[in-house]
Amino acid sequence: MKLFFTYVLLGLLWVLHLLPLSLLRALGVGLGRLLYALGRERRNVALTNLRLCLPSLSEAAREQLARRHFVAFSQAVLDRTLLWWASKERLADLIKVEGAEHLHDPEGKPLLILAPHFVGLDAGATRISFYGKACSVFSNQKNPVLNKLMYEGRRRFSDILLLSRQDGMRKIVKAMKDGYPFYYLPDMDFGPKESIFVPFFGVPAATIPGVARLVRLTGAKVVTCVTRQTPTGYVVEVSPPWQDFPGISVEADTEFVNRFIEGQVLRMPEQYFWLHKRFKTRPPGEQRFYK
Repeated sequence: MKLFFTYVLLGLLWVLHLLPLSLLRALGVGLGRLLYALGRERRNVALTNLRLCLPSLSEAAREQLARRHFVAFSQAVLDRTLLWWASKERLADLIKVEGAEHLHDPEGKPLLILAPHFVGLDAGATRISFYGKACSVFSNQKNPVLNKLMYEGRRRFSDILLLSRQDGMRKIVKAMKDGYPFYYLPDMDFGPKESIFVPFFGVPAATIPGVARLVRLTGAKVVTCVTRQTPTGYVVEVSPPWQDFPGISVEADTEFVNRFIEGQVLRMPEQYFWLHKRFKTRPPGEQRFYK
């Protein structure tokens, strides 16, 4: 029975990808408002994150920002139907890329593509896959049908090597040295193991120092990839390689990464992934923020 309902859901999602973007986005507005009203736990997570990271905003302003985030997030979720089933030509029209020349190093050095958690993350990953092979980390889903859809959806247009988080850093290093640019998501709390505490908007945040370590192990260059949701689709902004990186220490480099993300969040705060419990892991003796 569970499998039956999964296929019914997939059929409904498949129909959505046939809709014009304007209608799909309108449905996202309705879904976002509904999720904000009904999703008490995630609503509280978002408001807690905003209180910690943007304390200068009034409570009313943070609530309004959270509402806008739920809408942007829901629109991005529905847009995934396009990433899974729309034609390459339609996606190229909807997802523009700025700085695509930075996706390949002219000297042939390994490349780390730093992609913070904005709602357009998946759209950016799909679009840059048009330019050739890459690798990233894939988290398996409990539902095997949805897992297969998401796995194959990320590999539609080129040779994308999807590694498990449990594989560890060794396979990532090998893939990077074999010429696979690594699409890396640096800003989630994965617990105390292998994490260090560095400030994120002034709050100590458990952060895996993967960027600093991978660059030191591979000699990779770092480019950033920030995907911005727009009324007509998405814009993928790829930066020139960072200069003078890595720096004096892993800790300093990881703090530098967090400061970069902070700057991008302030550009479009409604699009950052506030639904994640970014401060779930606390330093010993510090209070917990989430109920």
